[in-house]
Amino acid sequence: MPVFAYEAIDGRGNKLSKAIEAANKQEALHKLRTMGLKPTKLQEKKGAASAAAAESGGSKKGGGIFDRVSQADITQFTQQMATLQDAGLPIVRSLKILSGQMKPGRFRTQLETVTDDVEGGSTFSEALEKYPKTFDNLFVAMVKAGEAGGVLDVILQRLSDFQEKSLKLKKKVKGAMIYPIAVITVACGILAFIMTKVIPQFQKMFDDMGTELPGPTQVLLTLSDSVQAYWWLAPGVIFLIYISLKAMAGSEKGGMAVDAFKLKAPIFGVIVKKSTISRFCRTLGTLISSGVPILEALSIVKEAVGNRVIANAIMEVHGSIREGETIAGPLQQSGVFDPLLVNMIDIGEETGELDKMLNKIADNYDLDVDVLVDSLSSLLEPVLIVGMGLAVGFIVVALFMPLLSIIQNI
Repeated sequence: MPVFAYEAIDGRGNKLSKAIEAANKQEALHKLRTMGLKPTKLQEKKGAASAAAAESGGSKKGGGIFDRVSQADITQFTQQMATLQDAGLPIVRSLKILSGQMKPGRFRTQLETVTDDVEGGSTFSEALEKYPKTFDNLFVAMVKAGEAGGVLDVILQRLSDFQEKSLKLKKKVKGAMIYPIAVITVACGILAFIMTKVIPQFQKMFDDMGTELPGPTQVLLTLSDSVQAYWWLAPGVIFLIYISLKAMAGSEKGGMAVDAFKLKAPIFGVIVKKSTISRFCRTLGTLISSGVPILEALSIVKEAVGNRVIANAIMEVHGSIREGETIAGPLQQSGVFDPLLVNMIDIGEETGELDKMLNKIADNYDLDVDVLVDSLSSLLEPVLIVGMGLAVGFIVVALFMPLLSIIQNI
């Protein structure tokens, strides 16, 4: 019988990581729920091929390696599903309408499978759990809460709003990086052309002169020779640095160090910190307002924030609440969260409107990130121009210094 590795949360909020035997994934889920556990991750230990087939929607068409489900597609699906549910359509019919209007691909295949499962008697949330890479823990937990409270249309609309705001923030940050990356790429291309094509012509002329070259000129010619001889090393070095950082981030200590650096890095660190805290507040506020228990919500948020330093602070909050304490205390002790944020959360707990306060904090942080991103774009433009000007100026001065020296001697 197949063995499934699972991660689940018990009735007291403890996280378990064990294994269970079952004929299939559905039976494994049923067994875990019978034991009073809330599974957050379930995967067959053996048979990676079957697991990959399940993730891509079985043997149905579509779902190639590069056929990913984008966040924009999921957001659009959630919005349309919320609209259809608000109109009173049954879930199965809504799913058939949405899957039928999609172009062939992984997402359509998955929705067709979800439709079949729901039509066969599974709940909507149980059908979505088969595809954790498409529908994450946050999505499934909110759908479960909507099903339990009979307000699935409201929950889906709330989830859609959350996704739209998160997507907008992500696009804002990525969009701000396009200009500097384009300028740096063009600048590197121009410098590489000068080093490999222009400077060698001057070097021949200097060799014919037979005069002693100034220091800057010698440095420039050495750089040119190095670029011509070892240019092929550049892609390898970049790839090696990328692999090293990836391996470092994959380990526990290395990942903590990388995430801590992200929060403390000059200029970019403030943007990363504020956007991560915004994601934490908005996700937690959305889950609480949707009726998800606080301990389960914190476990989901821990996986969603994408930063281990802040995730560790969230786990401290999880333990504090389990022992009957407040959220604000551990957040303050972590040293990651601003005092104003901690005080606002404290007020939210006292007034019983923690979800509203968290969403308000997230809105404020999103505004801060917008301002910081715009400021960064405005700051990078002159910095890049000045940097490019200095590089070109050095090349020009270094090339013409020997010529000036010859003219003066004449």
